[in-house]
Amino acid sequence: MELELFDTTLRDGTQSEGINLSVSDKLRIAQVLDDFGIDVVEGGWPGSNPRDEEFFAAARDLSLRHAVICAFGSTARQLAAVSTDANLNALLEAETPVVSMVGKTWRLHSRTGLKIEDGENEALIHESVAFIRDHGRRVIFDAEHFFDGYKDDPEFALTMIKAAEQAGADTIVLCDTNGGSLPADMKAIVGEVRKHVQVTLGIHAHNDGDLAVANTITAVEQGARHIQGTINGVGERCGNANLCSLLPNLLLKQQRSTRGVVDLQRLTELSRTVAEIMNLSPPHHAPFVGQSAFAHKGGLHVSAVMKDTTMYEHISPEEVGARRKVLVSDLSGQSNIRYKARELGLDWEGEDGRKQAAEMVQWIKSLEFEGYQYDGAEASFELLLRQYTGEFAPFFEVLDSRVYVRYGEQGPTTAEAVLKVRVDGEIEHTVAEGVGPVNALDVALRKALVRFYPGIGGVKLVDYKVRVLDESRGTSAKVRVLVETSDGRDSWSTVGVSENIIEASWQAIRDSLNYFLYRSAAVSTVQMEST
Repeated sequence: MELELFDTTLRDGTQSEGINLSVSDKLRIAQVLDDFGIDVVEGGWPGSNPRDEEFFAAARDLSLRHAVICAFGSTARQLAAVSTDANLNALLEAETPVVSMVGKTWRLHSRTGLKIEDGENEALIHESVAFIRDHGRRVIFDAEHFFDGYKDDPEFALTMIKAAEQAGADTIVLCDTNGGSLPADMKAIVGEVRKHVQVTLGIHAHNDGDLAVANTITAVEQGARHIQGTINGVGERCGNANLCSLLPNLLLKQQRSTRGVVDLQRLTELSRTVAEIMNLSPPHHAPFVGQSAFAHKGGLHVSAVMKDTTMYEHISPEEVGARRKVLVSDLSGQSNIRYKARELGLDWEGEDGRKQAAEMVQWIKSLEFEGYQYDGAEASFELLLRQYTGEFAPFFEVLDSRVYVRYGEQGPTTAEAVLKVRVDGEIEHTVAEGVGPVNALDVALRKALVRFYPGIGGVKLVDYKVRVLDESRGTSAKVRVLVETSDGRDSWSTVGVSENIIEASWQAIRDSLNYFLYRSAAVSTVQMEST
């Protein structure tokens, strides 16, 4: 039986700490979810804030190919005023074909939170669902705290979901709202509920026990066919079931089918696009879609992967739109170096290749002993490799550099860098101000180079990290600086190490610009040869 995919990134996901989406952001995410193949996109709670009301108004003009937009709300507040309940009428005014409605299925919440008797809670659920259903909407009933409620009183919990079913809800979603259930709980409870409910069962799992994905898979194995989750697992507290992990497991490993056509090869792109819109860093260590998901560092692992990727990869990265990544570090063997050389178009096979790889391994290990780290700075590594083969020489030489930081009563007021740079025998003197010494050096270097290399003007530093390598040495400790740079299309990382944070930063910045210039020159050469 096909699975229905319900995405709540725009509702439950926005309840995550640090996430705040504009209407435009929500519309963009809704569009990419539709493009990917999601069936139902829950857009928010129209009765709770003006922003969600504006979203639903704007969403009517979205050109969705497959997905439908869903509005979320709760049952009515008072049994005597269901038809005039502000929340229910806001759901109707959102004009979505689908409504997801949450109701209490744990007696603790109805008695203590709402302060109503069991019969009244049952009637509220029935009448609220019936009211929305009578207005022609499909109703998905979210049984809030169902698993805790079932453990407390199975009869009460079952009575509440049956009230929703009898009123016309076509899908009953069992919610592990506190996220504390175990897969064994899922197996027993979902299996038992399946005997009492005739409509489609769904599952909504939170990740407070780090089991949301496992619990959802278990629920599917017990008959759930409606799957709720979020992209990258965002959500309140510890988040929701992560669709980026759920979908590959269900579709690739269990061969489940979905209502719509899901393009798993766009999964990594989807994860990163949503993270970017949410202004979050892409999840590096996330399964399937993280940058480290198919990264190999140990020499033994790389040697095996070069022979047969299945030795250390549970699926092919291409199946989810990811790529294999071999890291170079002090744990590297010759296999790592040869793999990277092959990626860069170098033939380091045979006896000569093994000799070159062995020399590079020793060079890398000595540099990493000094504090350099190349598994996070692949551009710096490529420059080392190209320098070793004689393909790369620096595009500029810094003959002299001075940095001044002026202090006033309010602290440092300006930083100024003075540079003397030589390019092809021609010397350029520049001076520039910045918000700090590193920024001033960065601005001054670009200013000196742009006359010779105009493309430098489009290169921007997008991330800057400093790591103290030996804290026990205090202010004389070495630091490692990692810099990420982008030209608007691609990004690359470089590294610098020194006891002087300015010098370490300077090394990383020089590498970043040299890498851009080397790559640009290589592209120009290829284009000239092709013409």
